[in-house]
Amino acid sequence: MRGTTDAKGPMTASELGIMKGFPPPPEMRPTLKNWDLPPFNRWSFQNMQSLFPTAPVRKEQGAQRDFAQDLQDLTQVSFNSFNGKTVTVSEWIRDSYTDGLLVMHAGAIVTELYQNDLNPATPHLGQSISKSLVGALTGILHREGLFDLHAPLVELVPELADCGYADCTMDQALDMVSGVRFSEDYGAPWSDMSRVDVAAGWRPVRAGEIKPTIRDVILTLPKVSPHGLSFQYRSIETDVVAWALERAGKQDLAGMLSSRIWQKLGCEHDGFFTVDTAGTALADGGFNATLRDYARFGDMMLNSGQAGGRQVVPEDWINGIVGGGDPDKFGSPYTNLSPKGAYRRFWWAHDAEKEIFMARGVFGQLIYIDRSSELLVVKLSSWPDYLIDVFSQDAVRACQAIAAALSPGAGPD
Repeated sequence: MRGTTDAKGPMTASELGIMKGFPPPPEMRPTLKNWDLPPFNRWSFQNMQSLFPTAPVRKEQGAQRDFAQDLQDLTQVSFNSFNGKTVTVSEWIRDSYTDGLLVMHAGAIVTELYQNDLNPATPHLGQSISKSLVGALTGILHREGLFDLHAPLVELVPELADCGYADCTMDQALDMVSGVRFSEDYGAPWSDMSRVDVAAGWRPVRAGEIKPTIRDVILTLPKVSPHGLSFQYRSIETDVVAWALERAGKQDLAGMLSSRIWQKLGCEHDGFFTVDTAGTALADGGFNATLRDYARFGDMMLNSGQAGGRQVVPEDWINGIVGGGDPDKFGSPYTNLSPKGAYRRFWWAHDAEKEIFMARGVFGQLIYIDRSSELLVVKLSSWPDYLIDVFSQDAVRACQAIAAALSPGAGPD
């Protein structure tokens, strides 16, 4: 196999020959062991329906909402990278395994580009952007009076009685401040995260084991400390909240997200979740959508929950995301990227003073919202590893530089 990068930057899935041929040669086919790893994720993240069972998140027919456009060349905007070099936006796009990038400012598209065979109709895996969608949906169901944020989750899901989440509240799970044990070690064979991947169908079942469901895994997790003390990133909390939402709303997650959010945004395409053998959506990372439809969701959040002249997510819920987190519970290593940050309602509150918050996913998925600058940046990627610190740092720095270029005075401190 040729190298995965060349002078033009990372090679595309087509250039690499992934899934090319009739049939493709075995070494060019993703498997359950490698589909999300390089180089196969260059193809897989845009072809999840070819790999896994899914549940649709339906758009509203005939209700597409178009964007205003004010196209500008941002390629020569520069910033100081985490590595101490001066980097242009063009170089950042090229070198950070970008599949798609959309920048909106003051309600209009400024830049929109597609790479690595992505096109405007291609759904792309959102990874943990999925969590932020669930967080937004939770605010809607709470407005409907379907649950008490501060009641034990066992009241909505009695099955949780014998696991660590029995006395955890919805609010604590949304902020990932439970005291439940969960090891978020990506790729480590025996971590809790890998157990979820097996349950979701994203990894093969180990020899001699019976394949669990996502909710089977939840029920094995013990409480190891008091709830509410400190933030620790636990993907499974989203799946716990989703279970409670389905009980409260008496509908599956995909259906609720469709009727309460997706159909109100004027989306061009259906979204979808990957599902396990019980039909349970992988709430913590299995959502897929097109670049513009992610932008429609981000634009609604930027505009205090409004889209098309109607309130979709309650404004006070979004205000609580931006400024309602507790920085005292948000420590290292999370403060390395967001020193003024907090985690609130499945969103990263990057800077409450500047009203910057983000949805982020492994392998480089990002919805960056800067309300003070009226800026939205959506970046879809296929990084060669789950987490790459310099890529995360430079993504924020690039967004700050773009904000400064479009709204002078809005750059980093």
